[in-house]
Amino acid sequence: MNVSVKSLLERPSRTKIVATLGPASDSEEMLEKLIFAGVDVFRINAAHGTQERFAVMVKRIRSVSKRIGLPVGILMDLAGPKIRLGELENGELTLESGSEMAFVSPKFLEKSAGCPHLVGIPCVTCTYEPLVNELRAGDRIVLADGTVELTVSQVSAKKNQWAKCRVLDGGTVRSRQGVNLPGVKLSIPAMLEIDRSNAAWAAKNGVDFLGLSFVRHAFEITDLKNLIAENGGTTQVVAKIEKPEALENLAEIVKETDAVMVARGDLGVETDIARVAVLQKEIIQICRAYRRPVIVATQMLESMTHTNLPTRAEVSDVANAILDGTDACMLSGESAVGEFPVETVQMMHRIALGTEDTLESDFLQFIPETSPIDQTLEIMARNVCDLAEELNAKFIVTATANGESARCLSANRGPARIIALTPSRDTLQKMCLDWGVIPMELPKSKKTTKDIMAFALELLKNENLAVPGDRLILFTDASLGTAQNAIVVYDVK
Repeated sequence: MNVSVKSLLERPSRTKIVATLGPASDSEEMLEKLIFAGVDVFRINAAHGTQERFAVMVKRIRSVSKRIGLPVGILMDLAGPKIRLGELENGELTLESGSEMAFVSPKFLEKSAGCPHLVGIPCVTCTYEPLVNELRAGDRIVLADGTVELTVSQVSAKKNQWAKCRVLDGGTVRSRQGVNLPGVKLSIPAMLEIDRSNAAWAAKNGVDFLGLSFVRHAFEITDLKNLIAENGGTTQVVAKIEKPEALENLAEIVKETDAVMVARGDLGVETDIARVAVLQKEIIQICRAYRRPVIVATQMLESMTHTNLPTRAEVSDVANAILDGTDACMLSGESAVGEFPVETVQMMHRIALGTEDTLESDFLQFIPETSPIDQTLEIMARNVCDLAEELNAKFIVTATANGESARCLSANRGPARIIALTPSRDTLQKMCLDWGVIPMELPKSKKTTKDIMAFALELLKNENLAVPGDRLILFTDASLGTAQNAIVVYDVK
């Protein structure tokens, strides 16, 4: 991949953009336009599609990226144990506040008409068959993204039968809409068989990131990592924070995962919606402490699904996520099925630029004792950022095999641009998620600190990005094997 530094710097936003693919955006022509508009990572929603379809999309993304010379990452989002309503008669059901309805086991559905406890009550099924056995009187159930709320009033004494509910807030629900159970601890696993199959496929086919939905415990991430390793992959795990149990175990989850997504849709249903903004800040803060890239997702520019301008509130939302310290902002329906996918990416890019202009250096002073990254590297990265600001260095050039030095530099949010050189295509694509990092391929022949600095200088000088009088800082990490952890200050002559 012949990547031009200048072409990468022409996308000056340091906040990364994740765009979900769908009918509006998955053609080669649209992929190219979206990359040039500023997309760094493409998201494939595994809830929609087959592995044959995923293969076409991955191949297409890699082909376009290689042809235009701009690296991008690929995130596949596993559907996870999302509970949905079954098929409803006529496709929908209107529930009046104060009325009753019942969840029934699929096997009991035909018998429900003759059950004396359910006379005159609409009965529905859901995709999680044991649900009626795990509900208790007083449990809260939320349907259709929070628009309808129920409370469980009675559960059958016999297993696999029914759970009767009273409607607190009414509305119309449709077949296959989501069922959330805030505060209810279910025995459903983090990955269903289809998720495990899709995860194995992703590992074998070089997908960069796997989103794990409805994470509750760190061991669920470990399980997915083991599955990836068993299938010969290096795919990194993105833990989606959307359950109260995840918040209870947040530090352990963040330490174990490779990256995090603040999945505000289900998070706002599973927890108090009024606290979502505060929870977002807390999650980002912990991610930064553990040097984990974090993505903020859901409804960021949703009005642009059908209009070519966002609301002022949406602009403020994107800006505040950046001010909170997010590495990336994500588009969902806006880019998947929206009428203005390219314009939406361009708008997010503009908002990011305008917000980043106001950011001050935010060097991390706290390194957790349990930080998964080597503390020597942590301290050196912080010192490099401090030195770059003191010396007014134009660029920090880091050379790394595994991306850790780039991630440490990114977490410190210094003013100098970070060019991350790596001989690994795998690492190149994964660094597309790190704030402020410009990933570039390092020829495998460049092994010593001297060779790497000469290569970086040649790149920058050839495109007039480094001129006499400029100052550069080179930071190499020992992951390269042939170079040491080293800091070199260089004045361009």
